[in-house]
Amino acid sequence: MDISDLVKPTQKEEQKSKEIVSKFLDRLNNKLIAAEAIVGGSFAKDTWLKGDHDIDIYTIFSRRYDPAKISEILEKLLRKEFLFIKKINGSRDYFQIKFRGYLFEVIPVLKIDNPNEAENIMDISQMHVSWVKENINGLNSDVRKLKLFMKANNCYGAESYIRGFSGYVSEILVIYYGSFGNVLKNAILWREFEIVDTKNRKILIKNMDKSKISPLIVIDPVQKERNAAAALSKEKFDLFIKKAREYIKKPSIKFFSRTFVVPEDATVLKVKPLVGRTDVIGAKLLKAYEYIRDKLDEEFGISDSSWNWDGKAVFWYTTKTKELAEYTKHYGPPVEDETNLEKFKEKWEGYKLFMENDKVYINIKRKHTKLKPYLNYLVKNDDLKDKIKSIKIVRIK
Repeated sequence: MDISDLVKPTQKEEQKSKEIVSKFLDRLNNKLIAAEAIVGGSFAKDTWLKGDHDIDIYTIFSRRYDPAKISEILEKLLRKEFLFIKKINGSRDYFQIKFRGYLFEVIPVLKIDNPNEAENIMDISQMHVSWVKENINGLNSDVRKLKLFMKANNCYGAESYIRGFSGYVSEILVIYYGSFGNVLKNAILWREFEIVDTKNRKILIKNMDKSKISPLIVIDPVQKERNAAAALSKEKFDLFIKKAREYIKKPSIKFFSRTFVVPEDATVLKVKPLVGRTDVIGAKLLKAYEYIRDKLDEEFGISDSSWNWDGKAVFWYTTKTKELAEYTKHYGPPVEDETNLEKFKEKWEGYKLFMENDKVYINIKRKHTKLKPYLNYLVKNDDLKDKIKSIKIVRIK
């Protein structure tokens, strides 16, 4: 099977989607005053994936409206016109509506002519769409391939609990490198803090907001001071490079099929998430996964780990060892630090002092020396109570 068959919507699906979107827009626009609803996101850019029926709708309000009130105005209108509306809180609230089997995200934005007029990051989304449409030059299929490759390999999505590549970043990468294949060939050469700039400007990282620095810096072609890949984590950056390398070495259609594989030698936990907003639940699951990973790494060492959430959540970890020595070294200050050395001695009175590399240490008896009892202790820890509903150990290896 050609990969294009996996990613490109069929003519029938495309026609049906256009009809449903058109009906939704007509219904909404008939109620708007000094505002216009247009299709946005990947549907507008023609980079949406086969079977993906989540549609972004930008409701563009004229400048006569108070930016602080456009979300409230839109909500009142939507609740009169549609059933089953879900408000999503954010820097500016937006709304999800199920309509004829499709999920519409209706986003209130201000009409702007340049990025400097934006009151909110959402206002610039319409300019992102325009830039992609103007520059994609027939690379739509390549963007779709990259998106599916990223999705299948758990690298896609800028949500806080995923921290992967956004759809916009994937579009920029394909436009910059010229094809899906070229993105992968260049990705295996990336180093941390690689800069991708479609306009080839001399960008100095030191001038960027430090909180927006990520392993891959993709300069937003619409806003040169913005890193479009700011949400990308080192973990997802490394994973994408790893999968790109594997694909180039041995291309296969399996790289476009999402499967969550748990190694046979992994310890597996089944987790029941809390109830609530997807982004909040996902962020809490991520924190729970990282908490257990970090605690296991401190004691037993972690060689690999991952997690998946698709209705049910699964965490898995492979540890470097299954059993520890009865005692662990607890280090104190350097021997020349007399003040803190005395404090250390007072705190650990009764323990025999040893010295290693000019630092003192004592031997402390571990509460747990084996993986199973330690894991049983971890999953009952109070630090997990506000993050997940329940957790069950499925397998210990």
